[in-house]
Amino acid sequence: MSETHTVRLSPVGVEFDVENGETLLNAAFRQGIALPHGCKEGQCSACKSVLLEGEVDMLKYSTFALNDMEKESGHVLLCRCIAYSDLEVELLNYDEEILAKAIAVKTFRGRIARIEHLTHDIRGIEIELGSPIKFWAGQYVDITVTTQKGETITRSFSMANTPDQAQKLSFIIKKYPEGKFSGELDSGGIKVGAEVTVVGPYGTCFRRDERQGPLILVGAGSGMSPIWSILNDHLKSGEKRPVYFFYGARTRNDLFYLDRIAELIGQHSEVTFIPVLSHATDDAEWEGERGFVHQSVDAKLKQLAVDGQGDVHACGPPPMIDALQPVLFMNGFETERIFFDKFTTSAGATPAH
Repeated sequence: MSETHTVRLSPVGVEFDVENGETLLNAAFRQGIALPHGCKEGQCSACKSVLLEGEVDMLKYSTFALNDMEKESGHVLLCRCIAYSDLEVELLNYDEEILAKAIAVKTFRGRIARIEHLTHDIRGIEIELGSPIKFWAGQYVDITVTTQKGETITRSFSMANTPDQAQKLSFIIKKYPEGKFSGELDSGGIKVGAEVTVVGPYGTCFRRDERQGPLILVGAGSGMSPIWSILNDHLKSGEKRPVYFFYGARTRNDLFYLDRIAELIGQHSEVTFIPVLSHATDDAEWEGERGFVHQSVDAKLKQLAVDGQGDVHACGPPPMIDALQPVLFMNGFETERIFFDKFTTSAGATPAH
């Protein structure tokens, strides 16, 4: 029988057990405790906390996430911590709503039921699960599949479907030059019918209920996936809030779901869709917005004079998120009204959505 230790979290007063060799973050996930997290690989610092009591060892991590001075002062990364005694840990960043709505991370078996080409570099897949998964709109899972050549690949992808579709999951995936998962989809290494393992749910960029002010949704590339889930879940909830849905792309050829978006807007007049093209200077027929998506968000927020009222969900590549953050702060948004999911490329071991 493996030895377990008890972890006490302050200031929230939550306790959980951790087994030998298990990271604190994985132990919490397993027991339905949603701690702050991002990459789960020691790269992003989202789970940075302070060790108040006890002994731990840390797996390999990036000094960008935790520098030597922070380590000396007792800071740790929950996703890298292995316990060697009972612990007391102080959470630096936590959200009581996240803790209250936590869902235990579980493992599901399934198969790929559909693969579709949405644009030249965006793919859609559907996975049918053997049993239903519970998740909140905007969350993601880790998908593991073995290719035709026998290589096992694990990647993180956000659900595009709403939580009421609990046994058939949809994903929108961007194809990167070095991306193994998306590359195998195109080359036939991952086919319809392939068996997959799905682990989750993860992520804190999920839709919040009963909030006031407009809902600002910003996506680019495969960031459409969680944004599409959040948008549709919000509309199904019956809540009436103005929705401003921004999508950044390079050219018109990079836009997709336009017919579905038009149908939604036809049924819900409170939704405004604002596609923004960054490389449309030679497209005389394009009548929409040009430039970078964060610039259009800035202009619209100033026009609306929302002054921080409302909620922002932004999902996409790091440059988009990095450019958007100062825009939101300058328009009066507090951090508790901003929810980001920063998608990274799938080269190497880094997860991608």
